[in-house]
Amino acid sequence: MATLASDNPLAPVRKAVGDTPLLTDAESLALYSHDVLSKGAEPLAVFRPASVEQLAAGIGAATGAGIAIVPRGGGMSYTGGYLYSGGPFLLVDTAALDRVIEVNETDMTVTVEAGISWDALHRALAPKGLRVMAWGTLSGIRASIGGGMSQNGVFWGAARGTAVDSAIRFDVVLADGTVLSTASDFFRPYGPDLTSLFAADCGAFGVKARVTLRLVREAEAFAYGSFSFYNHAGLLRAMSEIARAELASESFAFDPFLQAQRMKRDSLAKDAKQLGNMLKSQAKSGGMFKALKEGAKVALAGRSFLEGVPFSLHCIAEGRHQSAVDADMKRIGEIVREQGGKPVENSIPKILRANPFPPPNSMLGPEGERWVPVHGFLPHSKLVAAWERLEALWAENAGEMERLKVETGALIAATGRTSCLIEPVFFWPGRHNPLHHHAVEADHMAKLVAAPDNPEANALVDRLKAEVIAIFREMGAIHLQVARTYPLKESHSPEGWAILEALKQQVDPNGLMNPGSLGL
Repeated sequence: MATLASDNPLAPVRKAVGDTPLLTDAESLALYSHDVLSKGAEPLAVFRPASVEQLAAGIGAATGAGIAIVPRGGGMSYTGGYLYSGGPFLLVDTAALDRVIEVNETDMTVTVEAGISWDALHRALAPKGLRVMAWGTLSGIRASIGGGMSQNGVFWGAARGTAVDSAIRFDVVLADGTVLSTASDFFRPYGPDLTSLFAADCGAFGVKARVTLRLVREAEAFAYGSFSFYNHAGLLRAMSEIARAELASESFAFDPFLQAQRMKRDSLAKDAKQLGNMLKSQAKSGGMFKALKEGAKVALAGRSFLEGVPFSLHCIAEGRHQSAVDADMKRIGEIVREQGGKPVENSIPKILRANPFPPPNSMLGPEGERWVPVHGFLPHSKLVAAWERLEALWAENAGEMERLKVETGALIAATGRTSCLIEPVFFWPGRHNPLHHHAVEADHMAKLVAAPDNPEANALVDRLKAEVIAIFREMGAIHLQVARTYPLKESHSPEGWAILEALKQQVDPNGLMNPGSLGL
């Protein structure tokens, strides 16, 4: 390994790529040393390449000089994926690599540079009546395709899989600057699956530069349903049966606290842009009369329709024919009633589907509270038991949580026939960090309460997060966004882990590619 030049450590990188793509100002270094939750060390520089060739040259020059590489996607992470404190490093920001390279409507693929956001890609494909198979997360206005392929993610198109299930091929820059293509441009796998080896690697094996994804045709018919439940068991059983029957493209729920938090936020029905988008969406699939009728229902419902509703479930069914999706939604309603639920106004799924990538203002609570989620994917058979373990944890810590004003809610989302996501979220009073000020809309941030740092509450949230992860681990849960938070090694056999270590050694022999990510 090369010895780092202490007097001018960036000299080899500047020689390879010039000064333009390197950010070294104090504001940039402070911003890029924070994720949603935590702070790491500041990088030597933020490297924002303008081309894949420049990306490869900069990485090769940095590692040749003994500088570690830490890749960052859209920055919406909370698991330390791009936070590093192990020595000098270059933080790679691929935001300028945002081109759509090719939309192949014949072979139903799209190739993009890795820095493009899910939102930008969705808007580029929409006029063609196309979308990606699993088409992004709710943070997609900022979250990038490369970040999604590295961290994995799930929400839109969850019935078809997670984000990485849409991938066919990656062009990955390895630690020495080599660019590796992992597959053909239309099918995988052909033999052992190299694309899968680099999927969800959290940047431990390389930096994704280009991504080829599977396309599907956008649905032409939609049906929406919202339902209330008075207990978690009925809700979870209903969600599991809906998922097993493949009736909904998206099926998600809020517990009472998270639901109340969402209702405290600005009314969706009063947001003219979001309501307008919903009207356009309804008109496209059902005509202007239906659009006006549904828009009036949403506006009249406001936020009052969820008052007194303990748990709420929201489902979207989509397809080619309205009669078919209506039949699916009818069956969803029957399953809900069988499990003790009842229908309520379906404003939330309508508005959300028409505005799939909202501004990331919810990364703070409605009154400016700090916010962080923690999650686990579990088989349907373990959902009720897991929920009750979490409720017991909150009860055991109720006194401390009340004293320090730490509150919890949960998002639940079906993720296919075999599993469901449970994502507890924490809210607590604390100081906003540079990422909050960068990502949250300025007019929204101006309305929020600015609180001082709160080390005691921070420590309680950290402890409760760790205990949630331990509960999930005991129950055999798996996780996305593994990074430096979730216990990957403990989920593998020694033989399986040895294979991952051997791969790491092969592609990163000096241990300079996001060191410590995945526990490698």
